[in-house]
Amino acid sequence: MINTLKEIILDFQEIELPTGVPRRLEVSRVQGKATICIGVRRSGKSTFMFQLMKRLLDSGVSRQNILYLNFFDDRLRGLLKDNLGVILEAYFSLYPEKKNVETVYCFFDEIQVVTGWEPFVDRLMRTEKCEVYITGSSAQMLSREIATQMRGRALSWEIFPFSFREFLDYKKIDCDGPLSTKKRLTIQNAFEEYWDTGGFPEVAGLDRMLRIKIQQEYFNAMLFRDIVERHNIPHPRAVTDLAHWLVDHVGSLYSINKLTGYLQSLGHKAPKAAVSDYLEWFEDAYVMFTVRVFDASLARANANPKKIYCVDHALVTSVSSGILVNSGHLLENLIFTALRRVTPNICYYKTKAGREVDFIAVQQASPHMLVQVCESMADQQTRKREITALAEAMTELKLSKGIIVTRNEEEQIQVDAGIIDVLPAWRFLLNMELCPPPTKPPTNAPHSSSFVPYNSLCLSRK
Repeated sequence: MINTLKEIILDFQEIELPTGVPRRLEVSRVQGKATICIGVRRSGKSTFMFQLMKRLLDSGVSRQNILYLNFFDDRLRGLLKDNLGVILEAYFSLYPEKKNVETVYCFFDEIQVVTGWEPFVDRLMRTEKCEVYITGSSAQMLSREIATQMRGRALSWEIFPFSFREFLDYKKIDCDGPLSTKKRLTIQNAFEEYWDTGGFPEVAGLDRMLRIKIQQEYFNAMLFRDIVERHNIPHPRAVTDLAHWLVDHVGSLYSINKLTGYLQSLGHKAPKAAVSDYLEWFEDAYVMFTVRVFDASLARANANPKKIYCVDHALVTSVSSGILVNSGHLLENLIFTALRRVTPNICYYKTKAGREVDFIAVQQASPHMLVQVCESMADQQTRKREITALAEAMTELKLSKGIIVTRNEEEQIQVDAGIIDVLPAWRFLLNMELCPPPTKPPTNAPHSSSFVPYNSLCLSRK
């Protein structure tokens, strides 16, 4: 096994790193803690690891100081938890002069396929001069569960499919600075493409039928590998029927009783407890997300109907029946994922008069964001309904700003509580400012933290 490991280590040092499109995510390290990349499968976690390696190399780190192992490599099948130490033995037999002298950067892809890997990583961080980076989203253990296993010894960073700005990076379209007419039209055309293809990196640029086929395969893998196999579900049809119902109803309210009744109407013997588990597992796999009503009481929030969204709006169009999902629901889903990149604390809001605002994004260091989504405000009745609901929420929450996201319309509306910005979706997505593409190696954070459940992003309201 030592000779095999040596061969794998040396082989990796000779290949060109497949770094793809630089992600707009700045990773900060903490001494003595592993860095973990979590997210839905096929969102680019492994590629992001290669980007981190490239930034280290660009900063002057020797290629020999980077140890990379993909535990899906069939040559590593013989590795067991009791002999993971052979990895270090193989590496330092190649470079004995580096032990306890130079920092070794250890990148472990899908290490969770080895049962009991956590003590090895813990010992590695305690006894060696090294930095550890981990990804994983296999059937054996979901990526979020890796972070849970390493709680207190890791910082976790979420990787989502491409944001609109990252899609523009892929298209090599500059969206910074003032927009000329030509630049604006170029960005708007790119948005229409992003609207069709979504954010999964692998499907960008593919023709429609091939993209749909790949996204359907993604969805099936998420359901069967990350949920059915992982949780050993004896009747997978109930899970798939539930998943497809949820996809058909993105942006809609649901209750556990309603979902349980639906499955039972199809002949599934799924109790309410099982349906609750399925929903939790969808969220653990970063496939579907539940949004509760905004309420100081968690019990009241849980008792009220919830809304459901998918990790990628184009995935919805590829796997839904096409009967119930409309463009308004897809737009709402798109805005949800943009907000979710900023914070996991997203609710919908109900005013005292019973009017609904689609999203209130709760941020730790900034005022809450109130966002209403309306495909078009051309109809006067629709316009009045959306503005009234948002204005009431602004007054009740003492917020001076609100946003209505549309497909194409743009204006400012003065209400008693303050200003409502009506923005087209493409501009709203651009204003959700991500950190610029990283050009330096992961930075060391000034203090320790056990678990970071969302990315370090900044929000602009231009």
